Parts: sequence; C-alpha cells; structure tokens
Amino acid sequence: MTTTDRPRPRGGRFATARPGRWGGVLLIVAWAATGVGGDDKPKPEGVAKALVLFDGKGLDGWKTDVFGGSGKVAVEAGAIVLAEGRPMTGITSTRTDLPRTNYELSYEAQRLTGSDFFAAATFPVGKSHITFVNGGWGGHVSGLSSLDWMDASENETSRSIDFKNKTWYRFRVRVTDKVIRCWVDDKKVVDVGIEDRNVDTRIETNANHPLGFATWRSGGALRKVEVRPLTAAEVAETNKTGG
Repeated sequence: MTTTDRPRPRGGRFATARPGRWGGVLLIVAWAATGVGGDDKPKPEGVAKALVLFDGKGLDGWKTDVFGGSGKVAVEAGAIVLAEGRPMTGITSTRTDLPRTNYELSYEAQRLTGSDFFAAATFPVGKSHITFVNGGWGGHVSGLSSLDWMDASENETSRSIDFKNKTWYRFRVRVTDKVIRCWVDDKKVVDVGIEDRNVDTRIETNANHPLGFATWRSGGALRKVEVRPLTAAEVAETNKTGG
C-alpha cells in the first residue's frame, strides 16, 4: 500500500435480558462474580472501550473552520449540524490519540438540505488517509476516494445508495492493514483489499486529515461519533474475508 499523499487533479466534480430468578443466594453470588447487576450486560471479552469523539453537547476536540466558504457549524439537539457551504462545510478532529489501523469508526448522519454528500468521512489508513463518500456526484454515488488514484465514481467500491433527506443513517467503517470495510445501516457496502495499492484522499478533503467529515453543497448532521480498536479476532476475520 502506498502511503505518500498524492493530490489528484480535478478530473470531474467531487460530488457522497434480564436474568431469570434462580434463587436469591445464587443470584447474588453470580452478580458479585461478574460485576453485573440488574439490566447491565457484560461487554464481550477483549473488546476495547470506544473513544467518544462527540458527546452530544459541544465541539471540544473539533476544528470547524475547515474549508473556505464553509457554512456554519453548530450543535443542535444533540447533533453536529453542518450548514450548506459553497461548496463545502466540514469538521476535523484535533485529537492526537486516534488509531491509524485495526479500528472501527462509527457514526450516524443525515442530509438536511441539498442532494449531495452530507457526511463524507475521511479517516486514517496506516500512514495515509481515505474518504468514504456518501451520496456524492449529485447524490447517486457512494464509495472510497481514492484507490489507485481513482475516485469513488471510478473504482470497484462505487455503489448507488439512495439517501433520503432528514433521515438518520448508521455508518461503520473498519480498517486493517489489508482491508477497508464499510456498512450503511448494517448492510455491508464496501469490502476491498488495499495491500500494495495507493490509498489517498482527493485534494479537496486533505483538510479533514486525520479524521473528519465534510458536506458538498448540502446541509448535514452528525451524532454518536466513536472509534474503537478492533480485537485480534476481528482483525483476523476482516483480513480473511476482505478483498
């Protein structure tokens, strides 16, 4: 995988159970042994705690003056609202403890206005970065930009996904040294091998390094932004089935 950023010429428009009763003494002993009480559920063994990148209250840890011509960025009703820009509005994380491989990024987003991408996520891939575009090129194309200098509209990750305005969608992005995998509402839409390939962002989203989100002539909203390290089992499973 090539890890040197290489700006791409603008070749086209970039725009996208509660336990049962089992005897009082035995139940108390079980709770004491597991540390679980009431409706609390134990976390799967080995799963690391997620880094919460947005707490639903403020913009600490985010840079908001990302693009020239940006629309206003504000927190409203527990979400980051990105007003429509000319052409782009975005936010970029200022954290220095973000993982660069073997992690999963999750977030929820919706398009408020317009008809193009509303939360294109740029994220680390080893020493480089890439962008998962949701509904770009007039709202018709989703995928990774760029792979081997080809945009989401040109490479094998290109998908047509119909995003409706004012509707929340759940996104997950998983990254290892070998594979990038993406889901929309738990449906896998990208599963691509990246070994020995050029992985890079278009010049337009370089300002979102190392991790950020952008809109294109559209208004968008974000919430529940988290990133967590993958377990060894998740890495192995992803690498085995990816590509």
